[in-house]
Amino acid sequence: MIPELHFAWMEISILISLAGSLWLKFTKNRDIAYKRCLITCALVFLTAVGGWIDFMLLQTFEATDQFSLIKLMWNRDIFTIDELSAPLLPLAALLYLLTVLSTLKTKGHRFSFSSTLLSEAILFATLSSREPWVIICLLSVATIPPYLEMKTNRESPRVYVLHMGLFIALLVSGGILSGFGDTHGAISLVAGALLTTAALLRSGIVPLHCWMTDLFEKVTFGTALLFVTPMTGAYAVMRLVYPIAPAWALQGIALISLTTAVYAAGMAFVQKEARRFFCYLFLSHSSLVLVGLEMATPLGLTGGLCVWISVGISLAGFALTFRSVEARIGKISLTEYHGLYEHTPTLAALFLVTGLASIGFPGTLGFIATELLVEGAIEVYPLIGTAVLIATALNSIAILRAYFRVFTGTRHIASISLRVRVPEHVAILILVALILGGGLYPQPGISSRYHAAEEMIQLRETVFHHAKSEEKISETGRPAAQPPLISL
Repeated sequence: MIPELHFAWMEISILISLAGSLWLKFTKNRDIAYKRCLITCALVFLTAVGGWIDFMLLQTFEATDQFSLIKLMWNRDIFTIDELSAPLLPLAALLYLLTVLSTLKTKGHRFSFSSTLLSEAILFATLSSREPWVIICLLSVATIPPYLEMKTNRESPRVYVLHMGLFIALLVSGGILSGFGDTHGAISLVAGALLTTAALLRSGIVPLHCWMTDLFEKVTFGTALLFVTPMTGAYAVMRLVYPIAPAWALQGIALISLTTAVYAAGMAFVQKEARRFFCYLFLSHSSLVLVGLEMATPLGLTGGLCVWISVGISLAGFALTFRSVEARIGKISLTEYHGLYEHTPTLAALFLVTGLASIGFPGTLGFIATELLVEGAIEVYPLIGTAVLIATALNSIAILRAYFRVFTGTRHIASISLRVRVPEHVAILILVALILGGGLYPQPGISSRYHAAEEMIQLRETVFHHAKSEEKISETGRPAAQPPLISL
């Protein structure tokens, strides 16, 4: 019996987002729409934090909503929270809240507040689910809002549609085939390969990454940021692939991800346009997350989970800083110096702090996370740890190069004030506080991620032990010893 939370936190969060999206659909005034969207995101964030606190007080590995409407109607626990997803829900809610908070009201005609809340509801439902088919359906539906924005902005969605169409086809095919055969059968291996390819495609793994750069060029920066930063591709890997994939398959995924990390870091170093630079920077970091997640050891998996959180926070702040600069001078070219430091010194400092935090600068949230990732990688294969350090070094050089191009090198003459608005300051400062606070006092976060890693590894071992028991039954006709249950 799965323990229950004291309130239906997850369902309430999803319903608030859906109701807010419908509410804003009929709101024509941009100022009013901005305020209503901000209020809705704040309520979702409060419920997400409430659910996280409630879950921690239970001191269990997983829990489900109490008074759940879905459970009452279908007698099934569709939405559950566990050690893996518990911090991801408030992190996703915070990302949406700060993105909306830092959005200029004049961009309401391009950045749809209604579609943003709909995407938030889909993301929350995805992160709150462990059912494979529910995750498959929600990941497929989540690809629709960016497509609609491309059509609204009269941009060609061809590249995006081809890749996301392939992504959905692979997900559905893998889901169907996974219902046939045993864990080690040929059909199950094919199903696992299809699901793995789909998850890697959604994560932007080379050579299936060009849709991500196309997305950043054809939708608003906020929409692209909210679509990729929660890293739902990594979530799909952990839910659909990790429990059933053999060790050799996980090592293959780690090598592909590592190749992508180094390649994307090199590409970020030579980019001439800011959006493409951030896209490759994020792609390199998200690939490093996958490298850690595919290490079937407590230390490596803990490192991957910690980097997942640190990258989500630091690169979100970095992107919001970039977005604030772009809102003032238009799309940013990295082939020339802009000299914006005199106009926005605080923004320059926040740009540097969030960027360095993403590559594990000492004293930040990413320092311990990167250290754990490198140690876990070296424990499995020394050359992997070396490649991780190479990718990190290239990313750090690229970030410093972008800083000098945007904020130094010349004197920028502007006819209007370029000072940062208070909401933009607040949004980025909140993320900086989390970055520095997590770096100065990392123990609670590390302990939580380590416990989640142990439970995921134990779940994986239980699945494989149960599969071997079934094989023995089929060969001998006698029941084997029962597999140990996961301690809740």
